[in-house]
Amino acid sequence: MKSNTFDTIIIGAGMSGGWAAKEFTEKGFKTLLLERGPNVEHINDYPTTNTQPWEFKHRGRLTSKEIEDNPIVSSCYAFREDAKHFFVKDKEHPYGQVKPFDWIRGYQVGGKSIMWARQVQRWSTFDFEGPLRDGYAVDWPIRYRDLEEWYTYVERFVGVSGNKDGLDTLPDGAFLKPWESNVVEDYFSDQVKRHYTDRHVIYGRCAHLTESKPIFVQQGRGLCMSRKICQRGCPLGGYFNVNSTLIPWALKTGNLTLKPNSVVHSVIYDEAKQKAVGVRVIDSETKVSQDYFAKVIFVTASTLNTNLILLNSTSNRFPNGLGNDNGLLGKYIAFHNYRGTINAEYDGFQEFTTEGGKPTSHYIPRFRNVYKQETDFLRGYAAGFGARPMRETNRNGFGDKLKSNLLETKENGMWSINAHMMGETIPKETNQVSIDKEKKDSWGIPQINIDVDYDANDEKMINDFFEQFTEMFTKAGFKNIKINDNHRRPGNDIHEMGGVRMGKDPKTSLLNKWNQLHQCKNVFVSDGACMTSTSTQNPSLTFMAISARAANYAINEIKKGNL
Repeated sequence: MKSNTFDTIIIGAGMSGGWAAKEFTEKGFKTLLLERGPNVEHINDYPTTNTQPWEFKHRGRLTSKEIEDNPIVSSCYAFREDAKHFFVKDKEHPYGQVKPFDWIRGYQVGGKSIMWARQVQRWSTFDFEGPLRDGYAVDWPIRYRDLEEWYTYVERFVGVSGNKDGLDTLPDGAFLKPWESNVVEDYFSDQVKRHYTDRHVIYGRCAHLTESKPIFVQQGRGLCMSRKICQRGCPLGGYFNVNSTLIPWALKTGNLTLKPNSVVHSVIYDEAKQKAVGVRVIDSETKVSQDYFAKVIFVTASTLNTNLILLNSTSNRFPNGLGNDNGLLGKYIAFHNYRGTINAEYDGFQEFTTEGGKPTSHYIPRFRNVYKQETDFLRGYAAGFGARPMRETNRNGFGDKLKSNLLETKENGMWSINAHMMGETIPKETNQVSIDKEKKDSWGIPQINIDVDYDANDEKMINDFFEQFTEMFTKAGFKNIKINDNHRRPGNDIHEMGGVRMGKDPKTSLLNKWNQLHQCKNVFVSDGACMTSTSTQNPSLTFMAISARAANYAINEIKKGNL
């Protein structure tokens, strides 16, 4: 049917899919963007964005029943009364856990870009060369130089605040002015510079508008007011999400058909044509199945759902999943290790009353095993860092007396110091996902089983984080230093990657350097599933850069008649 035929089909309306949609529609291609969840329109569908704390029935907290019913998603920092409607509830979409795994999901147009933490660091040469040097995973088929222009391209549209730090471990970008640091953050940065040559405490680059540019005016976005309730959706468009930028931008071209409530069952492969020809979709509300057709298909459904869709896309040619000749589809899943935290106090600077309200924290780029292997574990970790003054609050009394006590001006106490690690886990074949042969969801799609866990390398890395940061905190004069292994389960980082990894050799990878399936050239994967390794940086910026690059390559190949 002509009405069901497009130039391009994109599965998943999150960051990666949003960028693909922008690029295709801007270049004149009729594009179908499929999203399994409901539509979320910028401003109109942020129900709590202007709700005051006292207007929430439970003052922002979850009820004991909600926690009991949602042990997985309630472990997420943003799943609270003000944003719970943007998250998938545990019982609504079950999955198999061979080993404990917290799969945090946001099924709606915009995906998790509505509730993300907005940290946007570029990867470096060291990150893309790591697997080859260290002998784990497979060699990336691309390097930093291949993504550099696309990082800049994305940053200028997204809006990223940051400093030019001049670090080879964390390349600079097209930055807006940064937020101000507080006095203790600056103090710690100076202390680290004084005692170390290989470590840096820098401003954490974030996707927030700190100054206006013509491109942001065109998007209809205003400056970030540092409300720090971003997970609700921002009516100002002060932070980047898909809903305020990419989707409206693509819709304005007249070339985008946005179809929410569309659960993708599989990619349709034509045996005679030896290529994919379309996508099978099940309406999430009516359960009616419908096929859509296109020259090119982008699978950007988020890492694990992308794996699931491809595993479920079987045919005589591909009995084990689309493009899965080597049997590696769903394998080599990796994530970020957030288990280590460290806290301390600093007795000084009590004369400063401002904690430096900003939508980001400071950041310490990876410094272990960067230039050479120097520890008994592979790869390394980055860390977030922040400081705030502690104030005693008098909560004695009732009624007017309590109110008076709460409003009393108290002298500032010591400063509270905290840091958390973000470690790179090693992609392993044993960390994998598969489809259940018996259990199916409400739409007749096999349930996914997740078999992912930490290993000895992660344990050594955690111990090193504790040792190194205890030393750094001690040298800075911090007191009452306390370390903590929070035992967060894999997945709770919300940075799962891999399963459809890029590589140079079809025998050891699923995708080439342009994110094409080796065995099915008109199917592209450009979300987290494509990642060969994880680095120590937040991955969202890299997902977006890779997606923009892959989409423009596909556009050029279509124009040449190769797709």
